Amino acid sequence: MFSRRQILAGVGTGLIAAPAILRAQQLFTAFPFRLGIASGDPSHDGFVIWTRLCPDPVEEHGGMPMGPVEVDWFVYEDEAMRRIAQKGSATAWPELGHSVHVELAGLQPDRPYWYRFAIGRDKTQLGRGHTLPAPGAPLDRLRFGVAGCQNYEDGLFTAYAHLAREDIAFVWHFGDYIYEDRPRQVNYERDGSPRAHVRDHVGTDCYTIGDYRRRYAQYKMDPDLQAAHLAAPWFTTFDDHEVADNWSANATPYQHDPALFAFRRAAAMQAYYEHMPLRKASMPSGGAMQLYRRSRIGDLMTAHFLDTRQYRSVQPCKGGFEPPCPTVADPKQTVLGSAQEQWLDRGLRDGGSRWNLVAQQVMMMPLDRQSLPGGGEIRNLDSWGGYDAARERMAASFAERGDVIVMTGDEHQNFAGELRRQGGKGEVAAPEFVVTSITSGGDGWVKPEVQAQLRAHNPALQYLSDKRGYAVCEVTRDLWQTRFRGVDQVTAPGGSIATLATASVERGKPAINLS
Repeated sequence: MFSRRQILAGVGTGLIAAPAILRAQQLFTAFPFRLGIASGDPSHDGFVIWTRLCPDPVEEHGGMPMGPVEVDWFVYEDEAMRRIAQKGSATAWPELGHSVHVELAGLQPDRPYWYRFAIGRDKTQLGRGHTLPAPGAPLDRLRFGVAGCQNYEDGLFTAYAHLAREDIAFVWHFGDYIYEDRPRQVNYERDGSPRAHVRDHVGTDCYTIGDYRRRYAQYKMDPDLQAAHLAAPWFTTFDDHEVADNWSANATPYQHDPALFAFRRAAAMQAYYEHMPLRKASMPSGGAMQLYRRSRIGDLMTAHFLDTRQYRSVQPCKGGFEPPCPTVADPKQTVLGSAQEQWLDRGLRDGGSRWNLVAQQVMMMPLDRQSLPGGGEIRNLDSWGGYDAARERMAASFAERGDVIVMTGDEHQNFAGELRRQGGKGEVAAPEFVVTSITSGGDGWVKPEVQAQLRAHNPALQYLSDKRGYAVCEVTRDLWQTRFRGVDQVTAPGGSIATLATASVERGKPAINLS
C-alpha cells in the first residue's frame, strides 16, 4: 500500500542542525505533503492552517530527518491566487512529528480565504478556509456540517466526498477520527455475526507515539477525507478511539493502572494534536490537553464544544450495554468534571445569542436499549445513561431556555429525541440530535426488529435510522433544521447521498417536527 523506502535527498551530516540549509535544498524524493492540509478553529479574524511533512507514512519518523524544516505558507483573498492576504514561513519541528500549525489573525470577518503550503517546488493543493461573523454581529442564517466515527476498516469515506460539496461554513467533528485497534480479518457484530473488513489497518494496536502517528497517516491518505478538509474549516473534538476504546480520565477497561495508562494517553494526545488543525492553546501538556472551548458566531449561535472523556468518572457497573447498577445514581459520578460543568453553565447564562449548541460526544438521552420483548432495562453505560446525577444537572441548566440544541455522535446511528428530566420521564429540557457515523457499522448493523423495540421502549425518541453519513444544520433566527444525510453504501465505491429526514425545532419550543 505504501512505499517502504523513500529516501530523503541531502540528509547528510551537517544539514540536520541547519534549518536554513534544509529550507534551501530540495529535500524530498517523495512528495512531503501526502497527508494533505486542513484549516480549523475559525474565528472572526482568522483560523488555523495545518499540514504535516510525511513523505513515507509507514516509516518511524514519516521519512523525515531529525531536524527542523522551514515551510512556506500563503493565504489568498481569491481562488485564482492573484491577491495575497498574508504569507510567511513556519517551522516543522521533529518533536511534533514535523506538523505545522499556523494561527492566522487579522483577516476580514465572514468571508472565504484560500491557502497552501510549499517547500521549494513541492506545493500543496489549494485549501479553502472561512472566517466567522464577528461576535455579536447581526446574522440571519448559518449552515454547518456534523460528522465523525470513521473506522477505516468498516468502509470507504464516500460520505466525505459528498460533505466536501455541501455549502457550509464549517464542520464539527465529534470524535473517533481514528480507531486504535489492530487489524482484524473478521470483525463481529453485537449479535455475534461475522463481518469482513473492507480495508485493513496497518500496524498493531496503538500504544506508542509511532503507532498513533502511523494510524493517523493511514487515515489522512484517504482522498475523500482530504477533500472534506480542503473544502471548509473544522472544529475537532476527540471521543474514545483516538486514545483507547471506552477510556475515561485515567483508565480504560483494558488497563486499570493509571500510571501505565498515562503513557498511552500522553502519546495519543500528542498524536491527536499533531494531526488536527488546533490552536496552540490545545497543545498537550503533562498528558492532558485543553479541548473544551467556545465559539460565538455573530448574534445567532454560540457553540460550546465539550470534552466528555478527560474528566469523566470511571463507567459504572461493567461499563457496557447492561442493566443499571446502584453506582449509576451516585451523585459524585461526573462526565464533564466540575470545572467544565461550571464553564458550560456560565456560558449558557451569558446570553447574547439566539441559539446555544451543546456539541458533545455521547448520548445524553437515557435510552432503554432492551431489544427483546419483556426484557429488563438495558442502558449504554458509556453514555450519559451511566451518570444519572450528572445528566440531571445538565438537563436542569437547559430547562425552560428554549434555545439549547444538544448534538452528539458515538452511536453509529441517527437519532432525534427529547432530553427529558427525571430520568427521561419529566419535562423536556432540550432536543438532542445524534449523528450517524461516516463508516463505523458498515452498510448497516441494526436489525429492523431492534429499531422497533427501541421505539417501543423510548417514547422520547422521535426518529432513528441506520445509514452512514453526516448531518447538515441550517440555523435561522427562529428555526433550527438538522438534515440527516445518508449514503446507500460504504463497503463499495460509488455510494450516493440522500436526505433521510429533516428535524426542525422552533426557538422557544423544544418539540421536534419531522419531515
